[in-house]
Amino acid sequence: MQGQNAIFIAGGTGMVGSAIIRALQKNGHSNIISNYHERVPADTSVEWHKIDLTDQAEVCEFFQNNPVDQVFLAAAKVGGIHANNTYPAEFIRDNLAIECNVLHEAHKAGVQRLLFLGSSCIYPKFAEQPMKEEALLTGTLEPTNEPYAIAKIAGIKLCESYNRQHGRDYRSVMPTNLYGPGDNFDPENSHVIPALLRRFHEAKAAEDKKVVVWGSGRPRREFLHVDDLADACMFVMNMAEEKYNRVAEPMLSHINVGTGTDLSIAELAEMIARVVGFKGKIEYDTSMPDGTPRKLLDVSKITQIGWKAGIPLEEGLKQTYAWYLENIESSRG
Repeated sequence: MQGQNAIFIAGGTGMVGSAIIRALQKNGHSNIISNYHERVPADTSVEWHKIDLTDQAEVCEFFQNNPVDQVFLAAAKVGGIHANNTYPAEFIRDNLAIECNVLHEAHKAGVQRLLFLGSSCIYPKFAEQPMKEEALLTGTLEPTNEPYAIAKIAGIKLCESYNRQHGRDYRSVMPTNLYGPGDNFDPENSHVIPALLRRFHEAKAAEDKKVVVWGSGRPRREFLHVDDLADACMFVMNMAEEKYNRVAEPMLSHINVGTGTDLSIAELAEMIARVVGFKGKIEYDTSMPDGTPRKLLDVSKITQIGWKAGIPLEEGLKQTYAWYLENIESSRG
């Protein structure tokens, strides 16, 4: 059991959680606790606990036996359009369970400060671009990921409700589309960047003449490197309450985190082809869904209080592709 000043990363084996652990360690934190599912992670500098965060009894037992001062709630069931379309019940059920269990048990254990990580999909499908925090609950959500989005909206409102009723300091950040080391490269359940990196890599290896990309290529997306997000999480968690309250209202407390710039899926595909070294043709399957036409966050609030992203997209793609080659492709063959 750790002593005081311990920090709990819920979801420390995921892409976001592991990036937050790296950021904490970089900033000199050594008293870090996290959870895992099946195999104990190799990082022995973290105290690992096997916890099913959807199980209230397990989460309650953890907080009763492990005093922590801060919680980063990075755990979530995530996936791309295909996964969200195929498993909507799991996406809403598991994410609601994780949020309710971790927030309530943290509160019961006296944890005063918590940071919840949401998603830009909380905003309406046709929200004015770039999307301001005030757009929340002003329109209909994108149908393909509505269950996941509703769970994330509930997480924001859980934080606000515990703040209002119990005087907690539970904060929320809404990142744009994420990518980076530790991403999910599964061909069925991955997001667009890892899916395309893998597809272009395999096409190059097989000497294919073309790669087919789902959708029209016209939708525009914003992408944030996960290490930039981790840096933003540290920034928001550690800022003084007065500074946070300058931009976070009691019923509108979440803060967008992104780069403030976007590009089309077609432009992204061309960039990934360049990073991977694929020389063939890129075609588009317009029978597949495009999803939201555009998703660009208004990041003026977090910019106003002193944070901005630092990793250019092409540089981040090169880092992510190198991680894929070392950790995924090498293990396959």
